[in-house]
Amino acid sequence: MFRRLPEPGALPVPGVPVTLDGNPVMARAGDSVAAVLLMAGRIACRKAPVSGEPRGPFCLMGACFDCVVTIDGAPNRQGCLVTVAPGMRIETGHGAR
Repeated sequence: MFRRLPEPGALPVPGVPVTLDGNPVMARAGDSVAAVLLMAGRIACRKAPVSGEPRGPFCLMGACFDCVVTIDGAPNRQGCLVTVAPGMRIETGHGAR
């Protein structure tokens, strides 16, 4: 569903190794955590605490809080506002934030 558009004449962007729910994933330098989740095929970042419904990146600009994940052990981080860094550990949520 999600894929990068070709950038004619663009230089290759270096890869950034991160961990997503314990699995190694290669991100692109400059991408947000939410973009990495989507490119990895993860459309849900967490489950709603009451209904259990999956919630995923919606606005991608920090207004909706649907992309909340745990980053390097710090809970309740908005994935759309955080740029990936080498070795970053990203964990999706299950239940209350």
